[in-house]
Amino acid sequence: MAETTTTTPEPEDPRIRLAAERTVLAWIRTGLALMGFGFVVARFSLFLRELAATRPIPAPTSTGISHWLGMALVAIGVLVNVVAGVQHARFLSRLKRGQPYVPPRWSLAVVVTVVMALVGVGLTAYLIHLGP
Repeated sequence: MAETTTTTPEPEDPRIRLAAERTVLAWIRTGLALMGFGFVVARFSLFLRELAATRPIPAPTSTGISHWLGMALVAIGVLVNVVAGVQHARFLSRLKRGQPYVPPRWSLAVVVTVVMALVGVGLTAYLIHLGP
């Protein structure tokens, strides 16, 4: 007579879920910081126009690159939050099914780092082009 044994699933370690929550919250903070910084950059040209209005020099007629760069930073911040949320939901789904952690094909941290480095290089080149 063959005995059948049923194994009860091991309880989930709460530290794993809590670590995942801390990670997604850190990414949300990063996305919000990018959006806030983008807003400030986009509105910087408005500040310069207001400042110029108090002086006898003519106000700049163009917002320059700051408007577009600010909008791009806001969009990057939104994208970071969306991707972080999707990755978190996928992780929790795998955790619920008892599947092992499988890292994504690309790291959100590396992608954000590369994009922000490219933005920084572009902004540096623009500022060098403007001169002192």
